[in-house]
Parts: sequence; C-alpha cells; structure tokens
Amino acid sequence: MAERSTAAVDVADNSGDKPLAAKADEATSDGTAEAQDSTGTSPQDAESEPSGSESTVPTPDLHSGHKLAGRYRLEECVTRLDGFSSWRAVDEKLRRAVGVHLLPADHPRARSVLAAARSSALLGDPRFVQVLDAVEENDLVYVVHEWLPDATELTALLGAGPMDAHDAYQLVSQLSQAMAAAHREGLAHLRLTPGAVLRSSSGQYRIRGLAVNAALRGITSDGPQRADTEAIGALLYAALTRRWPYESDAYGLTGLPKGVGLIAPDQVRAGVHRGLSEIAMRALANDGATASRQEQPCTTPDELAKAVAAMPRIRPPEPTFTAPPEYQRTTYQQGTYGRPAGPGAGVTQPVVVPPAPLQSRTGKALKWAVSALLIAALGLGSWQLAETLLDRDKGSDDPGTTQTNPENGDEPKPRPAVPLKIAGAAEFTPSGSGISQDEAPNTVDGKPGTSWITPRYEGYPNFGNLAPRKDGSGIVVDLGSVQDVSGIDVTMYRSGQKAEVLAADESASGPSSLSDFTQRLTQLATAGSSLKETLAKPVRTRYILIHITELPPNDTGSGYRGGISEISVLG
Repeated sequence: MAERSTAAVDVADNSGDKPLAAKADEATSDGTAEAQDSTGTSPQDAESEPSGSESTVPTPDLHSGHKLAGRYRLEECVTRLDGFSSWRAVDEKLRRAVGVHLLPADHPRARSVLAAARSSALLGDPRFVQVLDAVEENDLVYVVHEWLPDATELTALLGAGPMDAHDAYQLVSQLSQAMAAAHREGLAHLRLTPGAVLRSSSGQYRIRGLAVNAALRGITSDGPQRADTEAIGALLYAALTRRWPYESDAYGLTGLPKGVGLIAPDQVRAGVHRGLSEIAMRALANDGATASRQEQPCTTPDELAKAVAAMPRIRPPEPTFTAPPEYQRTTYQQGTYGRPAGPGAGVTQPVVVPPAPLQSRTGKALKWAVSALLIAALGLGSWQLAETLLDRDKGSDDPGTTQTNPENGDEPKPRPAVPLKIAGAAEFTPSGSGISQDEAPNTVDGKPGTSWITPRYEGYPNFGNLAPRKDGSGIVVDLGSVQDVSGIDVTMYRSGQKAEVLAADESASGPSSLSDFTQRLTQLATAGSSLKETLAKPVRTRYILIHITELPPNDTGSGYRGGISEISVLG
C-alpha cells in the first residue's frame, strides 16, 4: 500500500554540507556544469551538478512510459545523478504535465526527502511550485510537483543581459517576501539559485524545490535564514550586473576578478540603481558594509523584505515607440517623374512644348460639338434636380410622413465595442491550490466546445464548503497591457452559477488574491447561460477576474459542478 501522509516534519537535519550561497560552486551549483549522467535539460527540473559529482547509489532503472500509481506516466528524464532522477511526466487522471523526483526507498536520503516534500506541500503558497504528492511505493520514493510550461527560468533571463531596475526590484521583493513566509513556517530552501527561480508569463516569480532540492542532495545549514538571505542577495547582484558575486563562475555568469573581494554592483556596471545596489550588499556576506552608508546587514528574508519595502517604489520604464521612417517624396513631387535614371539624370532635360490647339475648320467644329453636348447634359441635370425637389415637397405635405430636421438630427451613434486581444488566462487560486489549471486557456481559445470545468463537489454549492475554496474560484484574464474595458461577454459552461466580474487596478502586477481586484464590473448574481455587461464608463485595467462563488447542481442530480466556456472582453 502506498504511504500518503501530509504531516509536517522537520527536514533540516541531514549531512553537513557547506551552508552559504558563497559555496554555490561546491554545494549548490546547478546552473553551469552539466551532470555526467544527465539525459536532458528542461526549465523545470534540469538542475545540473558540478562536473565532479559521482553517483554513489544506483539510480532506479526506469524508462519512458513507466507508470507510477497507475496515473503518472514518465515521459522524459531531465536529471539522473547521485542515486535519484527527475522526470517530466503526465498525470493521466487530471490530464496535465507534472514533474517527478524518483529515488530508491533504501536511499540514505529517502526519509528526509519524503519529510521535506510533505512539509512543503502543507505551505500552500502560490509563490512556490506546489508539491502535489509524496509517496513510498514498490521500493520507490517519488515526489510529484507542478510543471509550469509557460514559465522562464531565471538562468535564461540573465543570459539575455542585466535586468532593468524595475524588474530587479520585483525579483528581490517577491523572493524575499516568499522566503520570509516559508521561514515563518519553519521551511528553508538552501538551494536558491537561478535554476530554482521561474518567472511566469504574467510576471510573477515562482520558487521551486522548497526544502526538497536540498533534501535530495543532503544539504543542511546551521543558519538556514542567513543562507537563504545571502542567496537572494546573490540573485539580485546577478540581475543588476550579470556577474556572479564570487570569484568562481557559475550558472553561465562570470565571477568577480580574483583577489579584489566583493564589489558593489554600481561599481561593476554603470547605471545600476543605487538603492538596489545597497540592498544587494546588505544581503550578501559582507557584514553590511557599503560604499556610502553603514547599514545593518540583512540576516533573514523578513529583514530583507522590510528593507526592500522601505525603498521608494521603482516604477516600470516608459514604453518606447519606434519613430516612423522619414517621409519620402515621390518622384513626381521631386520633379523627376518621366526623367530617365542613370549617369545623366542630373542633366537638365529639354522642355517639350505641347502642340497648339487645333485651329483648323475641323478643330472648330469639334469644339462646337463638345460645347453642345455640355449644354445638353447641364439642361438634363437641371430638369432631374427640379423633379427631385418637387417630389420632396409633396412628401413634406403628406401628414403620414415624418421628416428629420437636418439641423437637429439624431446624435451620432457611439462607436460599437470590439473584442480586445487577450494575452492569457489563468485559474484564480487564492488559496494556492488549483482545480483544473491546465484547462484555463480553453476559455480564451475562441472554441465554444472547449471549457474550464470544475470537478463535482458534494453537499454544498460553494465548492463543497471546503476551506481552500472559501473565496471560490474562476478565471483571471490578462490583456497583456492596461486597456480601456467597456464590456464583458462570458459564455458559462452551465446555467445557475453565482458569479461576478471584477477588475484589478491599472497599477496591479500579478494579482493573486480577491482583494487585488478592486473594481467591480458586474454585481454578484446567479448567471444564466451567459454573463454580459456593457459599462456606462470604461474601466482601465489589465487583469479581469470572472469570479464564481457557487455552483449549480450536476446533471445527474448528485453534487454541484460548473465552469466557463468562453470569455470575450470588449473595449
């Protein structure tokens, strides 16, 4: 029988690897060197080890197509080293991609991996890649976690160059707040590297491998909060300079020159934001010393988050517009129409004088004929105009005919609303756990036959009265940029759902909770087969939430079920 427990267990009690991020090239490096036994790479699980790593425990001999627990089908091995392997797999029950870590049940770190995974699963914070299952079965231990196909690894982002000040500010702000929340629950990461940070298409950063990655490799620390804080400082340093803040190269980044020590980011690269440079120095292991101020060092993620929050807000850069090409005059406007091109193009061309009008008897007769035709045409036109005016006068005398005053005519009709382009759709998961997240794009694919559908909930229409669903669920639509929204047209999967439409403030970035959606587009009410609304005044927003709080009865009469088929935002 499979062992499936979610009890919280302390996991930081294994071997004594070096704790700080300064030893990243020895204990936590996963960005530059390829593992000797790695069979592939992926932005989800391809975390390679230093080239000198050797496997001491036989890795389970599994292959693509192998199925775990009758539902997780292994697809591609992305890491294989030190007795464990990581795979991209498919959850056939929920029809979605997942990641799987595998190791033998007799592996010396199997117990700590299970404990770490179950502790991480209890956190339920959407800023972390969620652990979905942790199982010991058939002499195997495996951990199943989310797979984010639309996310980009921080290693790839840094490979494109340094971040601007706003992006770096969002990085350190979101990471420090997330890790502060994890440490309040007694959880540490200890392998917070560029390979462990992902940025979603909406701009939200997600951290993967909380507690689990360290447990897989037997990494512990006497000061876990200091280790994670320094790791965040190193990531901020790399984002500002595209240099690794230690002498050794790592994660595709060049290290600092040997023998010069730790240099402030604004001394490494011109144009670095001064405040972010000082934050990076306070987080790194330099006793808080900076070039201009003697601030106390940040030794915990919570202290780092408060230091970032105390900074003046860094606004995103203004969008740049490409200037239109310079207006080019045509050859006719330039006076070269009809002139031959070539070496002699600049030579003045002789003026061709047109022949004089016909002065012969034939020419005069032709002119008289043309004049007669013009007079006849003018007379015919005048007669038709008079007839039209007479008909109009008759119509005005008719009491059954209503004339529109041309001076007081109808007001011009407003411009009809048109559908706005939608950049993406994601499931609304305020508690951190999703329902059918992989089906969310079905609501904006233009196909009424595809839908986002909830499972069947028993007993209560408010999603089974379950605690994780106290704020309901729904779909968050991303317009890609702030737009003027004048209406909404939603096709519901089933009539009878209690729903409302809300919009986030135009300054919102990656809203995830109900309180982030402050603008109301419709009232909370029971919807029919569709939910339509035309606004009296357009609302400026980027993110729109179709929020469902109660579900209608299922067709079979057992339980409650709902969903959304298609969403159209009008502007």
